[in-house]
Amino acid sequence: MSLNPILARVTDRIRARSAASRAAYLLRVDAATRAAGTARKHVSCANQAHAYAAFEPNDKLVLRQARLPNLGIVSAYNDMLSAHQPFERMPALIKDAARGAGAVAQFAGGVPAMCDGVTQGEAGMELSLFSRDVIAMSTAVALSHNVFDGTLCLGVCDKIVPGLLIGALQFGHLPTIFVPAGPMTTGIGNDQKARVRQNFAQGLATREELLESEMAAYHGPGTCTFYGTANSNQMLMEVMGLHLPGAAFVNPGTELRDGLTRAAAQRLAAITRLGNEYIPIAKVVDERTIANAIVGLLATGGSTNHTIHLVAIAAAAGIYIDWNDFDDLSAAVPLLTRIYPNGSADVNHFHAAGGMGFLIRELLGAGLLHGDVTTVMGEGLARYTQEPWLDGERVAWRASVEKSLDSAVLRPAAEPFSADGGLKLLKGNLGRAVIKISAVKPEHRFVEAPAIVFNGQDDMMAAFKRGELTRDFVAVVRFQGPRANGMPELHKLTPALGVLQDQGYHVALVTDGRMSGASGKVPAAIHVTPECLAGGPLAKVRDGDVIRLDTEAGTLEALVDATEWAARETATANLDANQHGVGRELFFNARANASGAEQGASTFGSTLPGPLPVA
Repeated sequence: MSLNPILARVTDRIRARSAASRAAYLLRVDAATRAAGTARKHVSCANQAHAYAAFEPNDKLVLRQARLPNLGIVSAYNDMLSAHQPFERMPALIKDAARGAGAVAQFAGGVPAMCDGVTQGEAGMELSLFSRDVIAMSTAVALSHNVFDGTLCLGVCDKIVPGLLIGALQFGHLPTIFVPAGPMTTGIGNDQKARVRQNFAQGLATREELLESEMAAYHGPGTCTFYGTANSNQMLMEVMGLHLPGAAFVNPGTELRDGLTRAAAQRLAAITRLGNEYIPIAKVVDERTIANAIVGLLATGGSTNHTIHLVAIAAAAGIYIDWNDFDDLSAAVPLLTRIYPNGSADVNHFHAAGGMGFLIRELLGAGLLHGDVTTVMGEGLARYTQEPWLDGERVAWRASVEKSLDSAVLRPAAEPFSADGGLKLLKGNLGRAVIKISAVKPEHRFVEAPAIVFNGQDDMMAAFKRGELTRDFVAVVRFQGPRANGMPELHKLTPALGVLQDQGYHVALVTDGRMSGASGKVPAAIHVTPECLAGGPLAKVRDGDVIRLDTEAGTLEALVDATEWAARETATANLDANQHGVGRELFFNARANASGAEQGASTFGSTLPGPLPVA
């Protein structure tokens, strides 16, 4: 199948836009690659002694001889995150497998891992987005000892995989494989969970009933099973060729999960410069890979957070993308999955129906993925149309199912749920924003209603509880951008807005904050850029201004006379309360230096080579 012309055109545009920065990045990678032999061979003897001092004798001998690869493990383990608890036992599996492959593995370092599910609606959420860059820097610290020949990155959740990848790309000469932990087994149905949340928002369920429901949904080790940012991460690592094929959605605590962890270590040993083929991460992540990642996100109705994270990831490899690239590809990429919040099924159901192997084969067959990319398997992306199984104690691969086993969850490209992707760009006199429409019914994709302005989510929730929002309106929740307060997710607002929508009101959310990987049935124009604190026009909106949100036309506008709009001053907000508590004091510089959402909300500085495109 020939490449879809829109995908080809967008990829060419990305390549041209990134030519200078990508070339500079590859020159740095080449300079780091030139030294022959193991990395540790070039480190002084005293420094090496420190690196090996605590190892057992046989491994110490291998390290000292400096003839075999040393694999660095960077892990986001903690046992508060259900998704990361399974990582506790993985280093031992990796070290044993590395020895069997003629290598050694060392735990290079840990990175922080916070749970957005715990911090939703709490002050700690204001650290969440910036934790990505802290993780990137922590990854760099772990690898800076310069004694490793390859990297195994153990991470799953929202900011953690993007942070690990950004950090790993600074060591572009090192082969890198991402090792997931897998989703928890299925709990109560997502529809039931959502219903109890809405009942609680209306005072129709007690807190004890809500807690019982939530604990029945989030009940064991593994990733939360809805299709939010964590599971979007796993999809992306597979589409980008950074996982072993089919590794994303195998449950933890199973023989196959352990087998895939061992196989990842063995494969990494083989692709170091001391193995049979050398595949550095800089060769895997190129312009085609980034375009493939956007396609995967669109085809699955993935997390809106990746309209930020993918920009930052690409920039770490010297590649520049913007929301026009997402929007143009969305016109060509069909929606092939229905996973909660886009449907009632969870990722275990998706995996059983055919999963990533079926999805990738369909997209390749439709010319919607670059099949000729390099992956950690060395071959093109066609290898990722296979699924893993256990042949005795060894992991092997076979062709995935030819037909979806549940067309209510996963469909072929010729029979999609929707002809276009799940994300769109909105632009107008309020700035530029993204919206996830894959879970929004067609009758709710156009909203024109008076604005009610709030300077925080708690203000809106208070108004809802007072019964002041029983009408058509657009909630404008502003001063929620990276510079204002770290750009928290506002998922706390979803049940209240869902209740009002179910009551027949036309409602929408417009904000310079984030929503969530679980953005659902209420239309939400999010990541509005420029943010209010940076002089964004959203700060001009007043109560009663009519706001038009039109996903078909791709517009987000305040219907205010142009002369009046130009003369209107931007509002200010008192953000003192967002500067202190739960460690927010330590993130002052992160807020001050953060780039806009379309530039990746990066604390490392702007990641686009020029100004934002003209709205």
